[in-house]
Amino acid sequence: MSIQWKGVMPAVTTKFTADDKLDFNMFGVNVRAQLDAGVSGIILGGTLGEASTLLEDEKKELIKETISIVNGQVPVIMNIAEQTTRAAIQAANKAEENGAKGLMLLPPMRYNAASHETVTYFSEVAKSTSLPIMIYNNPIDYKIEVTLDMFEEILKFDNIQAVKESTRDISNVTRIINRFKGRLKVLSGVDTLALESIFMGSDGWVSGLVDAFPAETVAIFNLAKAGRAEEALAIYRWFLPLLELDINPLLVQNIKLAEVATGLGTEFVRAPRLPLHGAERERVLGIIAEALRTRPTLPEYRSVLV
Repeated sequence: MSIQWKGVMPAVTTKFTADDKLDFNMFGVNVRAQLDAGVSGIILGGTLGEASTLLEDEKKELIKETISIVNGQVPVIMNIAEQTTRAAIQAANKAEENGAKGLMLLPPMRYNAASHETVTYFSEVAKSTSLPIMIYNNPIDYKIEVTLDMFEEILKFDNIQAVKESTRDISNVTRIINRFKGRLKVLSGVDTLALESIFMGSDGWVSGLVDAFPAETVAIFNLAKAGRAEEALAIYRWFLPLLELDINPLLVQNIKLAEVATGLGTEFVRAPRLPLHGAERERVLGIIAEALRTRPTLPEYRSVLV
């Protein structure tokens, strides 16, 4: 299956049981809701997926179970976030062996690599796999920016095809489009800039709150792409307080709490994370409750794109 790198691609949460095992029952409920809403791919093992806490066997189980659930409807994409080039290559190879159809690739973790080191890191991983790759460019959280000049160097590898654009500089979407003329697909990676990014020409949206509100997320994207800006904007304005839960250090706990409210998840996280408590929990619950109280009726959005 080729990857078009367009549409809404949820960075799904990993579901756990109360005794800290993978919860594939609730995971299946969520993934099927994503498919029903019309997402274009499933991304595993990102920050929301608590990948840094997962064992290798669990990552393998997660890929295989997701492949079984989606049954060829959309590609399954595995995130690669490693500290060394060697480990990243091994992770990419394992993901390919286990059936993933694409990779989302972060710069080296922990070490603040220089530009030429980062380019070499991406290049070595790209050479090691036949899978298509989306580079995750998030200098705010990961302290390494992939500049347009760096993309120019790594785009000599045909399997580097897309960027999850999370610089939080909305102008960067236009810079990428102007520079690469469609060679590098752009997917918004910041929920609170997603609609703005779509209006600027982004091809897709890697979303977090889609985990709890899949239909609303896909509706915004499809309506905006179909030229129905006012309808998309009305839903987006309702959605914004929820979307702001994604740009927060406690985004995993926030979004899992939202999943509970919509019947698509549980609060269980893996230590050292713990569920929200106290005043912060009440604040987030208040945002979710107000969103559910005012939840909009969606227009038909699945068939608006041709």
